[in-house]
Amino acid sequence: MTNNLEITEIEKTAADDGRRFLQSTFWAEFKGAHGWTPRYFLLKADGKEEKLTVLVRTFKKACFHFSIAYIPMADAMDMESVAAALRKKLPKDTMCVRFDPAGDFFSIEEKNARVAELLSLGKLKKTSVDIQPPDTVLLDITKSEDELLAAMKNKWRYNIRLAERKGVAVRAVSAKDADFDAQLDAFYSLYQTTASRDGIGVHPKAYYRDLLERGSAGDIRVTLYIASHEDEPLAAIVVLFCKAEAVYLYGCSGNHKRNLMPAYLLQWTAIRDAKAFGSPCYDFYGCPPDDDENHPMHGLFLFKTGFGGALVHRVGSFDAVLNGAVYGAYRAAENARAFYHKKFLKKIRGR
Repeated sequence: MTNNLEITEIEKTAADDGRRFLQSTFWAEFKGAHGWTPRYFLLKADGKEEKLTVLVRTFKKACFHFSIAYIPMADAMDMESVAAALRKKLPKDTMCVRFDPAGDFFSIEEKNARVAELLSLGKLKKTSVDIQPPDTVLLDITKSEDELLAAMKNKWRYNIRLAERKGVAVRAVSAKDADFDAQLDAFYSLYQTTASRDGIGVHPKAYYRDLLERGSAGDIRVTLYIASHEDEPLAAIVVLFCKAEAVYLYGCSGNHKRNLMPAYLLQWTAIRDAKAFGSPCYDFYGCPPDDDENHPMHGLFLFKTGFGGALVHRVGSFDAVLNGAVYGAYRAAENARAFYHKKFLKKIRGR
């Protein structure tokens, strides 16, 4: 543990100063409108300083009353020390501090070694469910457009051009647009279709509206892209742009005209816009960990890696336990819920 760690609560910062989006004030304030309480801290240790955003959520269910603190994608500080320093500053009923530590590994072996190292400390618990995607594809977009196209698989370049030739049009939608409500409805309808087809969860429409409205100006932008053909919406994505990265947050598609390859043109349009915004990389944000043809989402692996990015692995979520009795009950409930959603529901739905 780091013994000289100092932690001070601070006011939120006006700018997002190049931090990953999950540590940004923008994201904290957005989540603050949807059930979480954002807290901001300044950490000092070994002559270094780090701003830290912590999200706190309180659960009140019958006789249960507890809180959980969540720290996503913070830089590599000692998690045990941070949790211990935060303990007196968090609600008294906080059962654990959950971390999704930053750090990209380019092999599963390196990632596993880091997980083993963290577990060897003895006081951190690996969660059974990761909050953020533990595997993803990162595309370096500091290269020229010609270089980016050249790095793609041939079929991906072909599909982008095919969509253009067949008349697929991609529109970047802003919350400031006069027809924003209609475009949001189109996106949400596509998302519901995808959720029904693929067995994924979906937030209420108001959640996406709020995100897009907050991201219509400022240091961080959030854009809705909709691909249409002959005025029929075919597919859509939501992408966040900031100084540190561009992130593909949400994607959906209908069941018609999929042969027109709208998803390829959507991603290429967003990649070009991310490059113009000044983001150094484009994070496809989640895919299977390897090229396993038996994986139920192998098609997603092929789609995202085909754009020429690097497959990276992250260690996933860890808990620093503050209240062992409550945590044990919560962990059992969380495991049961994960089994229900990941195993049971997919079995009965035939997936």
